[in-house]
Amino acid sequence: MRALRILLIVVVILGGLFVIADRVAVNFAEDEVADKLRSTENLPSKPDVSINGFPFLTQVAGGELDEVEVGIDDYEATTANGGEKVRIDDLSAHMTGVKFSGDYSSATAADATGTATVSYDELMKATRSESTDVAPGVTAKVVGLSDGGNGKIKVTVRATVLGVEYPEPVEVLSSVKVKDNDVEVVADGLPQIGGKQLAESRIRAITDFQQTIDELPGGIDLDKVEAAKDGVEITVKGSNVKLAG
Repeated sequence: MRALRILLIVVVILGGLFVIADRVAVNFAEDEVADKLRSTENLPSKPDVSINGFPFLTQVAGGELDEVEVGIDDYEATTANGGEKVRIDDLSAHMTGVKFSGDYSSATAADATGTATVSYDELMKATRSESTDVAPGVTAKVVGLSDGGNGKIKVTVRATVLGVEYPEPVEVLSSVKVKDNDVEVVADGLPQIGGKQLAESRIRAITDFQQTIDELPGGIDLDKVEAAKDGVEITVKGSNVKLAG
C-alpha cells in the first residue's frame, strides 16, 4: 500500500510538471506566432493569439494544432482605389487544422472563419463625395453614412439646385451585401430633390457604390456583411489560410 501511495504521488507530481511545461510551451508559441504575424502583415501592434486544445505538446509532436484564435485590433487592407487603405477594426479569426513546417517558419490553417467591422467613416472613402451633376442645374454629393436600422445603411446626400444649397439633406436607405468580394451598397428607393424625381442612372451614380477590400490577412475572403451601429460588420472565411510563411 505504501508503495502504491508513493507511486500515486509521483504520478500526480509528474502530471503537474507536465501541465506546467505544456502551458509554458503554449504561451511561448503564442508569443512567437504573434510576433511572426505582426511582421508578416505589417501590423502596428502585436495581435492576440490563443492556441486551444490540451495537451499542446502532443499537438506539436503531431505537426498540427486543433484550433488557433487570432485577434487584430486595427488592420489596414488595400482597396481598388489606387491602392488606398481602408482600416478594419476588431478582426477576430478562428482557425482549425493548423499545420506547420518542421522549422516552424510557416503555418497554414485548413479552415478559417471570423468577423470584423469597417466604420462608416472608412466606408465613406468609396462614395462620390465630390459634387456631381445629376440633372440640369442640380448637383449632389454624399456627405455621410450611418446606421439606418434593420440592417440598412442611411446614405445622406447634400444637393445644390441652381447654385443654391438645398436646405435639407436627402436621406436614402440602402441595402448592403457582398458581391465579388466587394462591399456593395445599393439604394432601396430613389430620392427626390426639389420635388423632382431624377434620372435613375444619374442619382444611383451618387447613392450606390462599392468598396473593394483586398489583401485580408492570410488570404481570407469576405463572406457576409450587415449594417450595424458603428459601421458594417463583415464575416470572413477561407481555406488553406496562411498564418505565417
